[in-house]
Amino acid sequence: MADRLTGGDSSLLRRINAAVTLRALRDGQSVTLTQLVGDTGLSRPTVEGVIEGLVESGLVAEVEHGQDGGGRRGRPARWFRFRAEAGHVLGVEVGVHDVRVVLADLAGEVVGGHAKPVDETLDPEERLGVVRTTVAEVLRKAGVSRDSLWAVAVGTPGIVDAEGTVRLGTAMPGWTGLDLGARLRRSFRCPVVIENDANLAAIAEHWKGAAVGKGDVVFVMAGLSPGAGSLINGRLHRGYGGAAGEIGALHLLGQEATPERLLSTTGKPLDPLDEAAVARVLRLAREGDEVARVATDRFLRRLVHDVAALVLALDPQLVVVGGWAAGLDGVLEPLREQLALYCLRAPEVALAALGTEVVAMGALRVALDHVEEQLFTVDPPSATGR
Repeated sequence: MADRLTGGDSSLLRRINAAVTLRALRDGQSVTLTQLVGDTGLSRPTVEGVIEGLVESGLVAEVEHGQDGGGRRGRPARWFRFRAEAGHVLGVEVGVHDVRVVLADLAGEVVGGHAKPVDETLDPEERLGVVRTTVAEVLRKAGVSRDSLWAVAVGTPGIVDAEGTVRLGTAMPGWTGLDLGARLRRSFRCPVVIENDANLAAIAEHWKGAAVGKGDVVFVMAGLSPGAGSLINGRLHRGYGGAAGEIGALHLLGQEATPERLLSTTGKPLDPLDEAAVARVLRLAREGDEVARVATDRFLRRLVHDVAALVLALDPQLVVVGGWAAGLDGVLEPLREQLALYCLRAPEVALAALGTEVVAMGALRVALDHVEEQLFTVDPPSATGR
């Protein structure tokens, strides 16, 4: 990445000058060399040298421009733009029921994507095989070379450590203990970042969804075992071991029944406990079945209690509700009312805005952050790689 940034000269001073110049170009608008000198505060010879290296690397292009200083005489102005098409990033969701891939250029403009349904019983090898074929299909349709990828970020259910190993993942067979980072890095020549799906959903909603402009946000991935992602001052809070937000484990404290009993309409645990079984209960409740309505109310109360625990700890400005439970009729009002009772200061509550693409879009944002840290920051590169 440093060679791309500086045209092969990796000296720190040249790298900083290149980053400052790229920051002035990052919005995609073409600007003159004179404007770059003014915007960066660097000398004209320095900017000229940096631009020459960036053009050589392919990150910047000189462009023709119809207007030239209002007709003033003298040497014509030279115009330049950042080449967002010089590279690409991938956002990937490895989910229980589908694999989703989103492809974007270096400015975050989406240029391709595809979702492929998968069987929830697939083992890791088969599931990762679907990831690879879906990525290949997206790249082929977009006409993008794999060598053009600068970063890949991947979202998955479960507790993920800093190296990309799934420390606990009960949603998919064989997922606990899987070194997902190492497995996927074999398929790419660029950095690969692995992150929890609810964390990525929080990042996506903050980027382009219901939480734009909000600093302290909780995203609730509401499902059979709800999880949450939290932003504090706009930055993701992962926790010491990556397990922050695992509110679905609260029932293990012995205070309430397990999910399969909460949603039962027969007095016996739901077996199997899957989304199809839950969907039947929710449908019966909407149709007026009293037993199913009571079961749904129990589920909602559990969700409220779980969310309240996180709200009391973090005092967020906004709680965003996503996942399939976001489709429950009237989920927002019970949340608002009960959080007002349990919490010292009730937060705003909103439904997620990005729908089924929320995790993949959050992964895309993380991949972009990784690239932008290298391209636009003026500090030395991070030694952690994350």
